[in-house]
Amino acid sequence: MVKRSCPSCGPEPGGEEKKGRGNPISVQLFPPELVEHIISFLPVRDVVALGQTCHYFHEVCDAEGVWRRICRKLSPRLREQGSGVRPWKRAAILNYTKGLYFQAFGGRRRCLNKSVAPLLAHGYRRFLPTKDHIFILDYAGTLFFLKNALVSSTLGQIQWKRACRYVVLCRGAKDFASDPRCDTVYRKYLYVLATREQLEVVGTTGSRVCDCVEVYLQSSGQRVFKMTFHHSMSFKQIVLVGQETQRALLLLTEEGKIYSLVVNETQLDQPRSYTVQLALRKVSRCLPHLRVACMASNQSSTLYITDEGGVYFEVHTPGVYRDLFGTLQAFDPLDQQMPLALSLPAKILFCALGYNHLGLVDEFGRIFMQGNNRYGQLGTGDKMDRGEPTQVYYLQHPIALWCGLNHSLVLSQGLDFSKELLGCGCGAGGRLPGWPKGSASFVKLHVKVPLCACSLCSTRECLYMLSSHDIEQHPAYRDLPASKVVGTPEPSPGSGVLQDPGGTAWACKEYLSQIYSCSTLQDRMEKMKEIVGWMPLLAAQKDFFWEALDMLQKAAGGVGQGPPTPES
Repeated sequence: MVKRSCPSCGPEPGGEEKKGRGNPISVQLFPPELVEHIISFLPVRDVVALGQTCHYFHEVCDAEGVWRRICRKLSPRLREQGSGVRPWKRAAILNYTKGLYFQAFGGRRRCLNKSVAPLLAHGYRRFLPTKDHIFILDYAGTLFFLKNALVSSTLGQIQWKRACRYVVLCRGAKDFASDPRCDTVYRKYLYVLATREQLEVVGTTGSRVCDCVEVYLQSSGQRVFKMTFHHSMSFKQIVLVGQETQRALLLLTEEGKIYSLVVNETQLDQPRSYTVQLALRKVSRCLPHLRVACMASNQSSTLYITDEGGVYFEVHTPGVYRDLFGTLQAFDPLDQQMPLALSLPAKILFCALGYNHLGLVDEFGRIFMQGNNRYGQLGTGDKMDRGEPTQVYYLQHPIALWCGLNHSLVLSQGLDFSKELLGCGCGAGGRLPGWPKGSASFVKLHVKVPLCACSLCSTRECLYMLSSHDIEQHPAYRDLPASKVVGTPEPSPGSGVLQDPGGTAWACKEYLSQIYSCSTLQDRMEKMKEIVGWMPLLAAQKDFFWEALDMLQKAAGGVGQGPPTPES
């Protein structure tokens, strides 16, 4: 009999009175290496749970020796543990939680499926679906090519399956990009920013590490073009903007500067060589003091976020400019690269850029939307365009944000750590599962979200979610000061306390006024469903209210009308 005895807890009560079980032995008498070896055979979930039982097991289960053995079992071909304060634990959890999930919008079975998992992948960092296939970049810089193929089902039938086979496209990759439009039909080529060794001088054995951009055909994975940069220039991100004949590649350096070059994508498959000019982008020439942290782009605009949280915009067409800002007053067709600064109340952490609308998330976890709102894709509860960033008050602390052609998606986490997917805008084609008519407010979609989902993407045919947990990336949101909470009333004189600190009463009155404005009972029920999605409730509570409202709505629709028809 082996007994776990914690010094801080003392002996087990009544342990001396137990007869016939032999003398208990404390697990602390075993060599630490033996305990770590035994614990390493447990599943990752059980190791984490065991580490929460007492101080002794917390130290043992948190040891790097345990996680090194677990990592070797999860990824036998992983030779290096990577970087970070806890490299083996980070590597083990990255490989345990990695996964790519997708749900097709069409067909009879609309359930969440999982793609094939490359054994060589060291976690998943980011992914990109193209016209026919999917590309995944891991934390070791390996880019994988996940192919769709015809496979045999369990019943012996031949069926088309998505992302069921994989090959290694290239190694040493830093980032990759394709056509920035939402429709994957236009994504013919894949641009990969990678690091390669180049010979210094012909006839010598020395070499230097240089960054390059390699272009691959997405259909076959064949490399059709390569451009190499000087060894003194180091880049960390690449995005594309513009049409195929004037495709601009924007490259972000480690120092926060933006360089650009233009290629003709229609001539990339022709076997010839030519020189392209790499030039400093105007945002870095006119504002040399700015240090850009990340970029986002679509076909007609580019967005830059600085290391201090500022946001600058480039808009290249008058139509998109009018949709985003509501006017053409400051648009200059002769100087389309002039950066425009957005006025925001706090530091911006990340963003999502659609065709004619965008979303921003600040350091307090607040979501701001701007642009065209014809289908309700801003989630403001109406269909009025917004020419400046407008806060969506009922959503906070998102994990990921995505903006498409005419709808938006938000990946959020509840108070019970369960994750849910919210969406707004156009629901045609099944792009908002459970809401075929769409919604002008963010509502919970009928999608089962993986526990460790961290990013998402939607195409015309499918919804994708990437699962990966990095212990080195801690939540970066700050607590919002009470003076900045919208709807917070001033404290009464002499009381020293706030009355209704969260503005709950004000919000409930606003909800009631929206329900009163609905003309029919069915419209009021639909509005109530949206309001439930806005309220800060647990996921189980929201599901309860939604199910109850569905029952009441069906019962109210069948009163005095006889048995309901299948169409109803």
